[in-house]
Amino acid sequence: MRIFIVHAHHEPTSFNGALTRVATAALRDAGHDVAVSDLYAMGFDPVSDRRNFTTVANAERFRQQDEEAYASEQNGFESVLQGEMDKVAECDLLIFQFPLWWLGLPAILKGWVDRVFAVGRAYGGGRYFGRGVFAGKLAMLSLTVGGGAQAYSSAGMYAPIDAILYPIQHGILGFVGFTVLEPFVVHAPSRIGADARAALLARYRERLLGIAGGREEHQAASWKMMPAV
Repeated sequence: MRIFIVHAHHEPTSFNGALTRVATAALRDAGHDVAVSDLYAMGFDPVSDRRNFTTVANAERFRQQDEEAYASEQNGFESVLQGEMDKVAECDLLIFQFPLWWLGLPAILKGWVDRVFAVGRAYGGGRYFGRGVFAGKLAMLSLTVGGGAQAYSSAGMYAPIDAILYPIQHGILGFVGFTVLEPFVVHAPSRIGADARAALLARYRERLLGIAGGREEHQAASWKMMPAV
């Protein structure tokens, strides 16, 4: 199986870093092909504008979707973006690894989505959801949140985690055709001890090996039946 991990945390010794290292080692040891884009280490630029392109469809007025469509036809994306697009196109499973910030993606990862999921490469021409460009591929969120599980429930101060992740799982990954698996969520990693961390890493390792080895049934995450929030 070909797995592509997009890693978005600025500190290599973070628990997000540990999750990516465990995933990469376990999957490669099991014979799978793993590509990792460490966005902070890459110095990935999240700003989406004309810097995305080596082509110009309209020099007078910048309409991003028009430029994306033209670049898709002319192979006119700048080299870093083209490399990221190729990794997405080639993978069987896409994983976003990130900390939940302000109930959403870190800016660097949102910028990656804005730039990489371009018209003509990720959607367009009636290709979305079940008819999406990436239909038949799997995607999963692996993330940490600062608070405990109670805070991210119907009785908590925020909302159930599935509602919080709905814009990412449905509005981004589901829209471009991915079958989105249940997320792997780690609550308050800074407040748990070494044994609990080790147990979580072991559980993540087994979860990924189950997916990659075909032992986990590929059912969509529970957000699938939720109304938009």
